[in-house]
Amino acid sequence: MTRTAISSDRRITGLSAAVIAEIVAEVGPLWHERHQARLASRPRKRTVGAGAKHRMVFVDRLLATLVHLRHGVTHDVLACWFGVDRSTVSRAIGKVRPLLAERGCTISPDVRLRTLAEVVDHLGQAGKTGIIDGTEIRVRRPAVGHKDRDRFISGKNKQNAVKTMVFTDGDGRLLFCSPTTPGSCADITHAREFGLSMCSRRPRWRASAASSGPA
Repeated sequence: MTRTAISSDRRITGLSAAVIAEIVAEVGPLWHERHQARLASRPRKRTVGAGAKHRMVFVDRLLATLVHLRHGVTHDVLACWFGVDRSTVSRAIGKVRPLLAERGCTISPDVRLRTLAEVVDHLGQAGKTGIIDGTEIRVRRPAVGHKDRDRFISGKNKQNAVKTMVFTDGDGRLLFCSPTTPGSCADITHAREFGLSMCSRRPRWRASAASSGPA
């Protein structure tokens, strides 16, 4: 029921059912291949096929990741939706997100962007304007005694958050989303650490700064 409700309403994931099916067909086999490789890389104490079975199939793992990325839904809430433990959702998102990042953003059938350098080259060749902004997502405060606990406190919104750098074109199409950093990192510092200053020195490149508030 949860799977049907999420995939049938585009407002939840921002993607149509056809696009979700395309991602499942492309990323699903890669996830299964890596999962089998992880199992084969460690010595087994049980026969093949024994042990606990997955309570979340790949489609559910993908949908949980998409909802989390779009709305910042906590892992606890997603665990309630899918009827699993919070740790199961956390592991699922942690393994699906890198696969989505490797897939990149599809601009057209023959153009797919996977890195910031590719985004800059694409905009330069097309003569288009790029729009970049830092977006914050509120998160739980790390437990007492956690290393660098105060690094997640955002000086802008005075809350615990993680920050990501979002890149779009002039039409609002998402071109790139950087890995997250603790909320205390300034937008310009995040951009510099990710190599934006080096990419922006290329010819035929224009960058428009978005508002300083979160998207």
